[in-house]
Amino acid sequence: MIPFSSLRERLMRKGLLGIGAGNYGAPDELMLISSGPLSHLSQFSVLCGPSRRRVIVRQPSRDILPIAHPHSPLSGETNLVQGVQFTFQRELWDGKKWASDTSTSSASLAVGLRDLCTGNVDRFSAETSERVPLHGPFWAGALSYDLVQLTQPIQLQHPPHEGELLCVLWEIERCIVFDKEHEQLTVLSVDHDWKQNVDACMKEEVEANPISELIQCQPPLSNSTDEEHEEIVRNVQSSITDGQLYQLNFGRSWEGEIKSEPWDVFCHSVSSNPAPYSGFLHMKDEEFALVSASPESLLSTQRGIITTAPIKGTAPRGASDAEEVFLREEMISDRKERAEHRMLVDLMRNDVGQIAQPNQVWVERFDVEVYAEVQHLVSRIKGRLNPDVDVFDAVEKIFPGGSITGCPRTVVCAAIDELEQKPRSFWTGSLGWFDPSTGDSSWNILIRTAELHRKGESWFSRVTAGGGITIESNPKSEVAEAKWKANGLLRSMGWLEDSVHIITSKHLAIHPLPLENRQSNHVVSTSIHTEHFEKNAVLLIDNLDSFTYNIAHDICGHGHHVNIISGREHSKRSASQLINELQPSHIVLGPGPGWPQDSPLTMEFARLAVRGETPPLLGVCLGHQALGLALGLELVPSPIGPVHGTPVKCLHTGDGLFAELGVISMTRYNSLTHLTAEAAENENAIIDATDDTKSLVLGLRSKKHPVFGVQFHPESVGSPSGGNILLKFLDY
Repeated sequence: MIPFSSLRERLMRKGLLGIGAGNYGAPDELMLISSGPLSHLSQFSVLCGPSRRRVIVRQPSRDILPIAHPHSPLSGETNLVQGVQFTFQRELWDGKKWASDTSTSSASLAVGLRDLCTGNVDRFSAETSERVPLHGPFWAGALSYDLVQLTQPIQLQHPPHEGELLCVLWEIERCIVFDKEHEQLTVLSVDHDWKQNVDACMKEEVEANPISELIQCQPPLSNSTDEEHEEIVRNVQSSITDGQLYQLNFGRSWEGEIKSEPWDVFCHSVSSNPAPYSGFLHMKDEEFALVSASPESLLSTQRGIITTAPIKGTAPRGASDAEEVFLREEMISDRKERAEHRMLVDLMRNDVGQIAQPNQVWVERFDVEVYAEVQHLVSRIKGRLNPDVDVFDAVEKIFPGGSITGCPRTVVCAAIDELEQKPRSFWTGSLGWFDPSTGDSSWNILIRTAELHRKGESWFSRVTAGGGITIESNPKSEVAEAKWKANGLLRSMGWLEDSVHIITSKHLAIHPLPLENRQSNHVVSTSIHTEHFEKNAVLLIDNLDSFTYNIAHDICGHGHHVNIISGREHSKRSASQLINELQPSHIVLGPGPGWPQDSPLTMEFARLAVRGETPPLLGVCLGHQALGLALGLELVPSPIGPVHGTPVKCLHTGDGLFAELGVISMTRYNSLTHLTAEAAENENAIIDATDDTKSLVLGLRSKKHPVFGVQFHPESVGSPSGGNILLKFLDY
């Protein structure tokens, strides 16, 4: 491991870290470790020194936030709620214990953190390389997945216990940074005395650090059998077939007692399963620790650019180089793995798009990343932040990561709660840091992570792993994938027989792949509005989908302002009133989960459109289905089965929105459809496009009015001709 292991022991003996560091701050420990080979992912590591200030968030009482009444999001029963106040508590270290300082209440994660995690005007005395964006005190710690209650408008049926820890962030005024490129340790501190003592400690002769042998333990208990896990996969697929969601990430846990200390578990984990976003957290007063060997970045922000690097698509390592190449190529060409990854890229483009400048979101890289146990498909997505957006907004909009929820985001977060039937706690939350003074930050996703709690004289651990379930998932393969992902940590817990402390012998690597679709991200003067609206702009109806902002950014790229209004929440204005007040140049009825009737506003616009009472209107996916219903067509589950995240051949007439297009493939996200046999007999509709079986309607338009519907997603990275479709519509 990085030379923090022996250094940690020396600092503890000198009373500069951990127990005995009370004069400088609390005994809590936090390390952000970038292990594995030097790369654009793995650049520097941080050992955080004692802290004097921290911010805590806990689960509210049941009086403030009751348990949700039983309901089934998998069956379309998603109850939307907003405005629940959480308490953000700041505490000060008084030399012996943490004492309350001040608190604030907020229904917004961004607002609560912004109020208490204040910037610091002090700067570090030492200089770091340009690769290390730490120039003054910053805040670091962990966010529990269950903060989803603040970032998604849902109420959990299986929330954490009252008072359970949801967030801990320390203000870091002293730390040691390891720069991997220069193999250099640098002490950063606003405390001259601590810095001097640490510098002196670092000059001492390095002692051999004995490797702690992990102690074998009784095997853990899993919260589900393989058969139960397979049945959950099939249940999710039934929900996909019914049109309720596209992809859901299910987590399976292993829990039990361990005989090793958390630090020894972490040392084994980092050595045997190195990963660029690893971390160790030990909160002494809570008897709580996190051990993470995460390969995944949730987000980073630097100089106004936000980056997220979602992982989706998994294959095991091979026993030989030849087998490994075969498994990698099989994953790259696998329809299910690529669809799963494409969905995630579209989802994260949307999330970044909520806080990015119009048309300033792009996919920078597409790679296979190879780790000790598995190989992954990884994309790197960037966006240029809006001037009025700060790092707190960025964390709120991107958290929790789409790779560990699925999409559409709100529905699947509610469905995860229904399926897993317990809080996730810190698994799939985030570990990282942010500097309010500069806006720089870096946060991982807490996968490959163990959560440890001390009870009496023993430590108990929970390891959770999972995977994205799509319509093409094989239940047995999903079970096997969860086990691949868990194996590294199960070894580090002492729960597998081969739990010896070894340095991984398998080479870690990054294999670049060509981008699927280089979309435009030129600078524009147009804008996106969600509160204060522009007249004569494009009106986009959001149907609780995870791709709405991708459509908005594409429209801005074609030179139009966009107003976004929710179609699922109760609107104070009717469709006719919105048309009269906003005088939109065009209307787009957006995609979304469920059935068109779940969005009364969308259906109202559809009925007006087929009567010629709207400006030019385009229905995308669910919006297309609403138009079909308004025209009198029946909407049915696709007889060929759902298609989600997969580009399919689109046979078209070359008319309407398809004019001047040749052979095209477009990405579909749909389980429900209109059939060509029925639509061909409709006296008010023209079929412009079908699938390659000619049985499903992929494009239709009104015979009398500029009203169009497409049963695909033109904004997807898998729809290279989608920009032409949107441009043709906007020309009307």
